[in-house]
Amino acid sequence: MGVGPRTRLANVVGARTADAFERSFDVTTVGDLLRHYPRRLAERGSLTDLAALRVDEHVTVLARVVHVKEYPFRPKGGGRPGGKNVRTEVVVTDGTGELVLTFFRQPWIAQRLRPGTLGMFAGKVGEFRGRKQLLHPEIRPTGSEEEARDEAEEYAGTIVPIYPATQAVSSWTIEKTVAIVLDALDEVDDPVPEPVRRRRGLVDLRTAYEDVHRPRELEDYQRARERLKYEEAFVLQTTLAVRRHALSSAPATRRPHVADGLRDRFEAQLPFALTAGQQEVAAQIEADLDRDQPMQRLLQGEVGSGKTVVALLAMLQVVDTGGQAVLLAPTEVLAQQHHRSMVEMLGPMAQAGMLGSADAATRVRLLTGSMGQKARREALLDAASGEAGILVGTHALLEDKVQLAELGLVVVDEQHRFGVEQRAALTAKGVDAPHLLVMTATPIPRTVAMTVFGDLDTSTLTELPRGRQPIQTTVVPVAERPAWVDRTWERLREEVADGRQAYVVCPRIGDGGDRADASEDGAELEPAEDESARPLTSVLALHELLRDGPLAGLRTAALHGRMAAEDKEAVMRAFAAGEIDVLVATTVIEVGVDVPNATAMVIMDADRFGVSQLHQLRGRVGRGAHAGLCLLVTGAPAGSAARERLDAVAATSDGFALSRLDVEMRREGDVLGARQSGVRSSLRLLSVVRDEQVISDAREDAAEVVADDPSLAAHAALAAVVRELEDSTQADYLEKT
Repeated sequence: MGVGPRTRLANVVGARTADAFERSFDVTTVGDLLRHYPRRLAERGSLTDLAALRVDEHVTVLARVVHVKEYPFRPKGGGRPGGKNVRTEVVVTDGTGELVLTFFRQPWIAQRLRPGTLGMFAGKVGEFRGRKQLLHPEIRPTGSEEEARDEAEEYAGTIVPIYPATQAVSSWTIEKTVAIVLDALDEVDDPVPEPVRRRRGLVDLRTAYEDVHRPRELEDYQRARERLKYEEAFVLQTTLAVRRHALSSAPATRRPHVADGLRDRFEAQLPFALTAGQQEVAAQIEADLDRDQPMQRLLQGEVGSGKTVVALLAMLQVVDTGGQAVLLAPTEVLAQQHHRSMVEMLGPMAQAGMLGSADAATRVRLLTGSMGQKARREALLDAASGEAGILVGTHALLEDKVQLAELGLVVVDEQHRFGVEQRAALTAKGVDAPHLLVMTATPIPRTVAMTVFGDLDTSTLTELPRGRQPIQTTVVPVAERPAWVDRTWERLREEVADGRQAYVVCPRIGDGGDRADASEDGAELEPAEDESARPLTSVLALHELLRDGPLAGLRTAALHGRMAAEDKEAVMRAFAAGEIDVLVATTVIEVGVDVPNATAMVIMDADRFGVSQLHQLRGRVGRGAHAGLCLLVTGAPAGSAARERLDAVAATSDGFALSRLDVEMRREGDVLGARQSGVRSSLRLLSVVRDEQVISDAREDAAEVVADDPSLAAHAALAAVVRELEDSTQADYLEKT
């Protein structure tokens, strides 16, 4: 039986070596090892740049021994110094700097590493008395000084792959193990079809493995990386293309535009004209709904760009044809806000069967997990009977007991909070496949949209409705400008004195653990750059402090996810009615909350929020007749990466520019959702930030392959990797952004 990518690594290199690779890298098969690519190449006869070493980094260096010194020491438990009780310090250099290699109780080191010896050394960089050191590194000397000179000449011009390594598994151990596997490897099935490889000028997979791990020339290595990078994009895009084809093949009920129906009457009574962008996107959705294949569309746009109105037009178009529309929101606060705003916008058209309703009307019902039994029963009955043409809710909509008379459209707000399986649970409630509209107020760069939302058509609202006000954003650095914090609260008092309202946003609710506490309300906090950073600000503590101190005399209230649904609703209604001056809240107010009189926002511990989330939060102000103000309070020091993020947010109000910056500043796995799913991204070489052309080419090729062969019957190797991706938990990143 031959050796292939799915062969267990232990069968080729033995259980002991395989166990070390599994513990260090989660590598269990031959294919896993071959996908553990070198992070860079070094020439064997040249010396590595020691000046670039960073503390806590696992490194492999090529350097020459300068001098060796032994220091006898007395053991702690007693005994005589000398003999084995010796510390050996070996200083090596590469011509750019020096590095200390430190060994305890290994006196033989002084004999093995004599001055002039050239060797490779691997370990974790530490620092002792101001000098960088490797403690007990693995060593691979190339011989005595004379032998080293000969070997250096012999190896000059040849290439050494330098791998991501650990203390347990060094780079050259990986190099040696990969060589064993490559020598044993049979022909491998290539997931990239030969016509595609020929058109794109790509080498086959077997050659790519050989050239990325054992390149003869740098050009071989680069060519292999380009091929493997393309393959990652191609497999992803094929997976998405197969999904698109399956969805387009499912039957859907046409929902054509009905003249003089609810949709037309609603649009005619709007107190404002739709923007050109809203009209264009509404027309796209209108056409999608009039097809017998289910619409699969992503609608993205800035906070306040008018996505809700466009979605409501689509929902009414479905209601006009006898269908029902469901809006799924990630939080109860947002669901309540959507329900309230829809009822207000529709007026009598949302009061079917009630006194004062329009001649032709429907009902808009709310369904959340913490509703009272009576209201919940009424909502369920109206949903099952079809009396409710529009149903708005949270995850409660996914429960089996929720029955719908004729589901025609599913609108998912803030898609990054939901996975495909949740979407499917809702769409399964329809007899035919319902149409799907996914909305997000987090602008998505084109490369990410193609990679993460590649199974959806994309519409973008780029212009803001007329009347939206500018928002001034300022960083408040606590450490450098402590007086600015007092001025922050004074500014809020000034806004209130002028008859306006304000938000104060905190990352935590109360006294629970930082991350668990924050995540209850959907905050995905950035890690602290300084482990000694002060505890995160909590809503409960700050509200009490402000109420009795800087904001004493003002009408304040707290809002967070642990509150009962009716209490949250009461607070939001009071704030919207102007009965609360300052609302101290978690990120529950991030999306959907629309209070035009709120003009100021203070975000505490702003460095712990991502760029896109900060942009989302500040979009809650400046929604009325007055300009907005957003103050980012932070303890992050000047020059830190966290401060760079905040300065960028303060410098521009362009959400799409910030989204690109956000992607560039975050790790690739985060972009694809690995943080949310807890699994490693399967992308090794492809960058969704930098490789737009590669992704675009792969998308084009994948669409062509799937159009010709939807089941991939003629492409067994490709079908296998697509199936693995769909079946594995790593497919999570295809479902979130």
